[in-house]
Amino acid sequence: MLRSHTAVSWYLDGARTHVSLAGDPVAAVVVRRDGDELRVFANEADRLLGEELVSADRLDIVRVPWHETLAGPGVAELDEADAAAELRAARASLLPGELDRYRRLCREVAEVLTDVASAADPVATERRLAARLAGELAARGIDPLVTLVAGRSRLAHRHPLATEAPIGDRAMLVVCGRRHGLIANATRWLRFGPAAHGEQDAMRRILDVEADVFAATRSGATLGEVFDAGVAAYARHGFDADEWRHHHQGGAAGYAGRDPRAVPGIADVVREGQAFAWNPTAAGAKVEDTVLAGSGRIDVLTADPRWPTVSIAGVERPLELDLG
Repeated sequence: MLRSHTAVSWYLDGARTHVSLAGDPVAAVVVRRDGDELRVFANEADRLLGEELVSADRLDIVRVPWHETLAGPGVAELDEADAAAELRAARASLLPGELDRYRRLCREVAEVLTDVASAADPVATERRLAARLAGELAARGIDPLVTLVAGRSRLAHRHPLATEAPIGDRAMLVVCGRRHGLIANATRWLRFGPAAHGEQDAMRRILDVEADVFAATRSGATLGEVFDAGVAAYARHGFDADEWRHHHQGGAAGYAGRDPRAVPGIADVVREGQAFAWNPTAAGAKVEDTVLAGSGRIDVLTADPRWPTVSIAGVERPLELDLG
């Protein structure tokens, strides 16, 4: 039985499976050799069938009373968790239709970041920018799963939930946006006035760390091997060798924020046409985009030509947006 947002939305070709962003899916799928069963709460069934599914012809629809559980006793012999690695492998390489949707989503997420960052001013609060990010995403039909903003006073935090603090002369904006089940991840930096030399240097070196990670993200490599390449890159580019311990390093992307997150020794294999969102991070420096790995190259999906970039190992990477 598939019961997570990640698995159910993937299996149903991008259907929205939530009502509350913080809640469980309102549907589950029992996968059988002789046909699939869609179990959906009865009060959500008409909307789901009428608006979210391209076709329900291949599904046996079971309407479950809202006060009961979707699973029920003895519904499936195998649970999603029992086949987690196999399911990740099955959805790793994006199909043409999925990739088209993902490209549009990623482009729009990048555009929202550009629009909001470009209109910022030093006295704007972190919450004001986070609200603008969320509003612009929602206006495009994108679920704002994560909107993080850190101004100058809070740049030490790796996951900065927005506060009433003004952004000051430097800020970091982070977005994870979902549409059609797919999730785009990106981080951008902005500043007012000249950048301090140490900050410029750290940002350049974190891009070099990322370049080493990109070089290791090749079909057939394990995520554990890519992770190891990233770990080694920190010391190579002038950071503390243990810098990777202070924050997660990202991983595969798609129908989950990270699918999966890379950790030491993980055996998942990089597939042709698979998306990734690596996350090299140090104090006051971070880079993150959703990219596609394939044909021996990295294709940046969360790109907006309006944002300034620099070429690092042949890949255009974001600079800080200088707002004067």
